[in-house]
Amino acid sequence: MKRKLTAEFLGTFWLVFGGCGSAVLAAAFGGTDSNLGIGLAGVALAFGLTVLTMAYAVGHISGCHLNPAVTLGLVAGRRHPSSEALPYIVAQTAGAVLAAAVLYVIATGKAGVEIGGFASNGYAELSPGGYGLVACLVAEVVLTFFFLIVIMGATDRRAPAGFAPIAIGLALTLIHLVSIPVTNTSVNPARSTGVALFAETAALSQLWLFWLAPVVGGVLGGIVYQSVLGEKAD
Repeated sequence: MKRKLTAEFLGTFWLVFGGCGSAVLAAAFGGTDSNLGIGLAGVALAFGLTVLTMAYAVGHISGCHLNPAVTLGLVAGRRHPSSEALPYIVAQTAGAVLAAAVLYVIATGKAGVEIGGFASNGYAELSPGGYGLVACLVAEVVLTFFFLIVIMGATDRRAPAGFAPIAIGLALTLIHLVSIPVTNTSVNPARSTGVALFAETAALSQLWLFWLAPVVGGVLGGIVYQSVLGEKAD
């Protein structure tokens, strides 16, 4: 169990440091009129790459959940023991918080820097595109639901072996391409918690949505896959 929790801690650290780090440090590098920044597409790809690389690195140890919503979705889909859910979630959240702290130290190492939202998630005035609570709630539920469908399908023993990390990483990239303008993309309560602690906005007051919506979407995704698309459904 210790190895599994260490893998989840390190994996979630990498996800937040790499994904949120790309948003904080590189998304608009050189200014908004510069071609040097990686932009929305670059940030989306960075998040996908963190999951893809860690899935190959630690997937054989812990399953590479890196996300409380994924863990609870896999429990609901009967792919993961419920007794391990809470320790996994604690390890994931701890990894996310430490990654955000390290990223904060790096980001504030530049004179005159303003942390602002610090890649945090939000709705209404904290939504990048000004989307309201209902729109953000629906987006997070639907996107996490399909993320679980992809995860469970790609790791199904009937699926081609060895390709699951690629499918899952690309799915997370697509999710970010769709929802960065809406919520700045959570689908992961641990990721949302880590950066919200350091944001200079009211991100903490809106954090409840980015636990509720991904967990609901993840659990529904796990249940639907197991019930409708799983082997026993055949």
